Amino acid sequence: MLQITCPWCGKRDEPEFTCGGELPVRPEPALQASDEEWTNYLYFRNNKKGLHTEVWRHTHGCRQWFIADRDTMNHEVRNIRKINAASDQVQRQRHSGA
Repeated sequence: MLQITCPWCGKRDEPEFTCGGELPVRPEPALQASDEEWTNYLYFRNNKKGLHTEVWRHTHGCRQWFIADRDTMNHEVRNIRKINAASDQVQRQRHSGA
């Protein structure tokens, strides 16, 4: 069984968690984003093979959301971290190619 390490509770079995999907990058500046940019942000995901960043919730535990880098080919979870302003900035840079 897949085990995921919650940043608050430690290692737990995967059925305790809910995957919130790929971590999208919110259009910035938000008020100037086009309808197409908002549509892409809200409804479309890359769904690529390999390593990508997802948001997860420890639904049957502490109920906290966190970020995980997971390989969709073998379900290996490589990096888990709490959601905070610093990690949000890293995600923006990763998705913008900076």
